[in-house]
Amino acid sequence: MITVLNTKGSLINQYVSEIRDIKKQKDRQRFRTNMERLGFLMAYEISKTLKLETINVTTPLGEASELVFQHQPVLATILRAGLPLHQGFLNAFDQADNAFISAYRKPHKNQDSFEIELEYMASPKLEGRELILIDPMLATGASMNLVLKSLRKYGTPSFIHVVSVIASKEGVENVKRKLPINARIWVAALDDELTAQSYIVPGLGDAGDLAFGGKK
Repeated sequence: MITVLNTKGSLINQYVSEIRDIKKQKDRQRFRTNMERLGFLMAYEISKTLKLETINVTTPLGEASELVFQHQPVLATILRAGLPLHQGFLNAFDQADNAFISAYRKPHKNQDSFEIELEYMASPKLEGRELILIDPMLATGASMNLVLKSLRKYGTPSFIHVVSVIASKEGVENVKRKLPINARIWVAALDDELTAQSYIVPGLGDAGDLAFGGKK
């Protein structure tokens, strides 16, 4: 199952338009802030699907019966581009456990292709827990699939939410084929094309560079 969040007008549309805008991208702080805002808004949408329980809360004037989450999810983010988006999710799920994964494209000698390299992973136990896997861009789906496979050593989640701000249709299909039944893909915007170098079109460029500066 996939949910595309910009199909109905909301603040999500506004912030997606700004992170795509080549003029506004020159302001790194604004880019990071908009990614963080999108993380919070996407977390809100996902929160509607989480299991709830009723608790009694004591107020200064009596008691109130309220619905709260049974458990906080685990937030897993692919570094470095995912950090601002992760912070938005953490602002919403402020008691969540967190996982971090370093994954990057390692070009082959001919520069026409690449492989995904994982160098670092830190995660709590995932057995029976809801996992939210966060990466701002879902291009080919190769990084997401490799990370999902690598996270299995920490246990089997009860449900997996795959989150990207902008995804390609090809990448979504590649990830869907690898996901278990208890999973859902959430994207703010879904784009049609990939370049020969596997960049999303129209996309927004390199989210990590836009947030934190260029790299060698």
